[in-house]
Amino acid sequence: MRWIRAAGRGLLVLAVVLAGYGASGAQADGGLRGRGPLTLATAGDLTGYLGPLLKGWNRAHPGEKVTLVELPDSADETRAQMITDLRAGERGRFDVLNIDVTWTSEFAAADWIRPLPRNRFPLGSFLPPVVDTATYDGQLYAVPYVTNAGLLLYRSDVLAEEGVPPPRTWAELERYAKTIAPRHGLGGYAGQFLPYEGLTVNAAEAVYSAGGTILGDEGERVTVGSAAREGIGFLARGVREGWIPREALEYKEEESRRAFQDGRLLFLRNWPYAYVSAAAEGSAVAGKIGAVPLPGPKGPGTSVLGGSNLAVGAHAEHPDTAARLIAYLTGERVQRQVLTRGALPPVRAELYEDPDLVREFPYLPTLRASVLAAAPRPKSPRYDQVSMVVQAVVHDAMAGRRTPEAAVRRLARELAAISRG
Repeated sequence: MRWIRAAGRGLLVLAVVLAGYGASGAQADGGLRGRGPLTLATAGDLTGYLGPLLKGWNRAHPGEKVTLVELPDSADETRAQMITDLRAGERGRFDVLNIDVTWTSEFAAADWIRPLPRNRFPLGSFLPPVVDTATYDGQLYAVPYVTNAGLLLYRSDVLAEEGVPPPRTWAELERYAKTIAPRHGLGGYAGQFLPYEGLTVNAAEAVYSAGGTILGDEGERVTVGSAAREGIGFLARGVREGWIPREALEYKEEESRRAFQDGRLLFLRNWPYAYVSAAAEGSAVAGKIGAVPLPGPKGPGTSVLGGSNLAVGAHAEHPDTAARLIAYLTGERVQRQVLTRGALPPVRAELYEDPDLVREFPYLPTLRASVLAAAPRPKSPRYDQVSMVVQAVVHDAMAGRRTPEAAVRRLARELAAISRG
């Protein structure tokens, strides 16, 4: 199927940058007035699904056509180009932007995107946690478009042979990874542990699952404490004791997916695209895998929310058209195509219970449970700095260069410096 072939690359994009609406300054009603053409920029539409969706809009709105601008595949390069354009003010060419969920606070705090009126969008039809990723300081600054949450993939054939259910707690995961995996010639557990954004996600999930947080008050307050020690300690212990293979310290999404798909791991934390790829025809583990929510210390853990949000540039010329385009892209019919054509997890709640979609995408019920229990990454106008600190500190701890206790002290100290500006 085309969605299976596309999924392995499509979910790595996680951002569609739409450009096109604006008037200078927002009023109490959002100031969304003015109709006309838009520019929509995207960070590499690798599955090719977005163009046909926009053709449907353009046919129905000949006076308000959308021009698609594809930016680089790299999230960092996309962010840099978006910021350059947004800083250009009225001379910028991006009207609507589909931004990574972690960029909302930064862009809102810098006044690069405008506040949006909630009543223009179907927020009540979305999975509830995704809406929080689109807000800053209590105000809606974007509209959720695509979501994502981490899953624990496992070798169902191996666990069935051993007569055990998939793990629900860290203790079970650790025990199976230590004892069952070696008996079958497998590595125990892996995630995305190279020092990049993926490690920030894995670290935040460990801290959240232990009941903690990293930042509060939109990044102004550092909240790491005993839960951070427990979460970082869990990851560091795995490498030290060998049930997390040391080579996993070099894994990003694709390296970890290949290790699992090639039959080298018992457990893997990854995004749903990895399930789709591993279940596809030709995979070494096709028909031998399952997926459950991430485990935590005492039961199901907490995933970090991924995905992207649609925002309106502060100087977009046609904000009313932009708002209607966003409503179109987040409507039920188009969101269904986001899943079936783009293999991207939609934000509309009802699609996760659609029998036809569940037959085609059997991980949807598990993904829904994970999204409902998920939390955003730490909110901060300086998120890029926050993420780099988390990556560096946690990688040091996992590599054995620093104890979890020392790692948390350093993390608190460096995050406090960032919060002070």
